Amino acid sequence: MRSLRLGVAALLVGVSSACSVLGGDDAAPPSGVADDLAAALSEHSLGDVPLTDGADRAAFADLVSPLEDVPVAVEVASVDEVEATSDDPGSATAVLAWRWDLTDAPWEYDTTVALVPTGTGWRVDWAPDALVPDLAEGDSLGLRTLDPVRGDITGAGGAVLVTERPVLRYGLDKTKVDGPQVTRSARRIARVLDVDVASYVERAEAMGAEAFVEALVLREDDALEVLPAFAEVRGALAVRDTLPLAPTREFAAALLGRVGPATAEVVEASEGRIVAGDEVGLSGLQQRYDEQLRGQPGTAVVARGADDQLRTLAQVPATDGADLATTLDPALQQKAEDVLAGLGDGAPAAALVAIRPSDGAVLASANGAGAAGADLAMTGQYAPGSTFKVVTSLALLRSGMGVDDVVSCPATTVVDGRSFKNYDDYPASSLGDVTLTQAIAQSCNTALIGNADRLAEGELTAAAQALGLGTDHDLGFPVYFGQVPPPETETGAAADMIGQGTVLASPFAMATVAASVRAGRAVLPVLLPDHRVEQVPPQAPLTGPESGTLRGLMRAVVTTGSGRFLQDVPGEVGAKTGTAEHGQPDASGSLPTHAWMIATRGDLAVAVFVETGVSGSQTAGPVLEAFLR
Repeated sequence: MRSLRLGVAALLVGVSSACSVLGGDDAAPPSGVADDLAAALSEHSLGDVPLTDGADRAAFADLVSPLEDVPVAVEVASVDEVEATSDDPGSATAVLAWRWDLTDAPWEYDTTVALVPTGTGWRVDWAPDALVPDLAEGDSLGLRTLDPVRGDITGAGGAVLVTERPVLRYGLDKTKVDGPQVTRSARRIARVLDVDVASYVERAEAMGAEAFVEALVLREDDALEVLPAFAEVRGALAVRDTLPLAPTREFAAALLGRVGPATAEVVEASEGRIVAGDEVGLSGLQQRYDEQLRGQPGTAVVARGADDQLRTLAQVPATDGADLATTLDPALQQKAEDVLAGLGDGAPAAALVAIRPSDGAVLASANGAGAAGADLAMTGQYAPGSTFKVVTSLALLRSGMGVDDVVSCPATTVVDGRSFKNYDDYPASSLGDVTLTQAIAQSCNTALIGNADRLAEGELTAAAQALGLGTDHDLGFPVYFGQVPPPETETGAAADMIGQGTVLASPFAMATVAASVRAGRAVLPVLLPDHRVEQVPPQAPLTGPESGTLRGLMRAVVTTGSGRFLQDVPGEVGAKTGTAEHGQPDASGSLPTHAWMIATRGDLAVAVFVETGVSGSQTAGPVLEAFLR
């Protein structure tokens, strides 16, 4: 929104002058009085300078008050004195050089002021045009802030994601109501708009008689639903405006963030750069890159004449904000939002992240309604469950195991007194001796846990780093890359093998793992192309043969394993399902489970997370399938 902070009516005051004589320093020459005047004017006043009319002192103070926060320097450029004669008492004229620092640019000009001799010395015959050229009796001054146009946030190919879009500001026009009706109307408005009644009524009662008490800002499309009921309230007013908005309310909302009036905390932290009423970024990318997007305000000095007409005396134009480029693909982002919305009302928190493996571009980052505004896609910290078996597979391959090596997959296994099992609907036909490929395809927990002793300390962490997991980078926005710390116990090492224990990841991190498998290297995701990042190379980088083998394992998940429902999705799809127990057991003794799924198809890598689900294939799987189709 482009708002105009113009308090001219409240700030402008009239000019008056008169011609009475006050006493002064009869010893001071005209040049001395001129110097004293310049010094006083540099402090936004006439100080104790002797005046021909003492009333000019207060009138000047009122006139210049709108500019009192603008630094000014006044110097005497020259003093021209006409000596007294028998017929003329003499006179003097001082030329004053003014410099006002309006934002980063100066406003410079010269004025003249008459100096009049009296029996007690020289006095200043002050007039309005001694302050500003062409300022006349009855004129008033005002300072206006010129707001810049906020920069857009763009996506892939320069597509505009966030730009000024029409909104309606709903509220109460107090010029239309008074007395008890203020309270009654405010209460009805709050109820119609579903805002807190008590706080809105309190604000309405406290604000001035001519105030517009804003209650809610809605997109025009959303606003149509409340117009009929709202219009019936006495004093209700909807004001058309614009705000920087994405195409829809849900579109990458947590990542992109929102813009709104500066909070008291923002104003205080800005050290004068932001004042109450300014529109600033309050969350997400809008907040982090607010200075770039917001631009630099301009300033105008205006005068109001006796005819009530405004004229501009000086102006420093605003510098519009610069756009912020991202890699988000509008079509894929909207599709991600749509498939998460398909989980239905009351669905648990869910997220989807899509990355292009070839260059690391983040194409979509979406959070379902259950996330309640949190950016779980980028910063969630969850046990990744069996999707982490891609990492475990790499570590086992590096230990010398082959994809056709036979491993044991019992229904349960015990490590240091703790029992581990496979997921509830694990196929009985895949128990017993199976190949590593089959163990990954069917997601056998016990087979991998049984081979935990093949890995030396740090090898699982190194495998994770080779796939872009567990190494932090500053990508220019908040993100969680996950962690794979060394286990402290034998059971901890067993749990880590299947993506539980102390292993944590975000959907973003697991999408990075899938992208790295496809790319054949540790992918460094990119959301902000202009943000330069120095990648920390893994100690043991992924090799071509390793990535080829991992792609084969993920393909087996689709052709013969827990991801068989993806077989008819166009293109060659590789995937991995995941389920991770967490929290406290329910009445039956069962733990709630996170549902995960990661996949690749061509130059696309995707991770889907649902906070509570039956399994990766049954809960996260349909979301992933809908996105890939």
